[in-house]
Amino acid sequence: MLKTEEELLKKLSIADLERANAYAKDLGQGLQIVRSFPQGVTIFGSARLPQDDKFCKMAYKLGGLLAKNGHAVITGGGPGIMEAASHGAYEIGGRSIGLNITLKHEQFPNPYLTDCITFEYFFARKVSLAMAAKVFVFFPGGFGTMDELSEILCLMQEDKMPKMPVFLVGKSYWKSFDRVIKKMVDLKLIGRTDHNIFKVTDDINEVVRAANKIGHPKISENFYDGFREARAIDSE
Repeated sequence: MLKTEEELLKKLSIADLERANAYAKDLGQGLQIVRSFPQGVTIFGSARLPQDDKFCKMAYKLGGLLAKNGHAVITGGGPGIMEAASHGAYEIGGRSIGLNITLKHEQFPNPYLTDCITFEYFFARKVSLAMAAKVFVFFPGGFGTMDELSEILCLMQEDKMPKMPVFLVGKSYWKSFDRVIKKMVDLKLIGRTDHNIFKVTDDINEVVRAANKIGHPKISENFYDGFREARAIDSE
């Protein structure tokens, strides 16, 4: 077992160190932009849906409503649902932050972003998307959306992050997912209260009300800082 940082460094190859530095750089730039605005509403969803899709229209309307109420809109910065939400916020004159990522297809920054950075690594992007949010919204999406949703639900379940409002918008899409979660409860694979971490809805005004109820935290008052301190106190 390695006992000191010096021993650890001796065990790492140059490639390991370069990789660790690249991870740190990617995460650092993400946290830097997160620290430049009050926590807002992070919106997830498919990059493949056209702008005339009913869910994109809902995301566009939601982006505008959030901006009207003074909430920053954070997305993955790409097309589809992300573009629609960004467009709605941008058109109102709100802050529209895009946390983009380099992919071989589909992903390029949409034109409705007031702030944009591009990540190399998914994990650094996901940390930043989470730390930027006081409310989470999930529209229909594919593997990426499901990955982000399942990770956030797991982290909240295990008290690894603050429990914040999580909305799954689109009852027709999410009803099958909700049935799977209820089956997990029935089989005692998760706790009964775990089903309460998220809410399935068609009412985007619920999202706005939840954000308004939390209010507008100061830039210096990220919820994760207080959460970390609370856990540190509990462990003493």
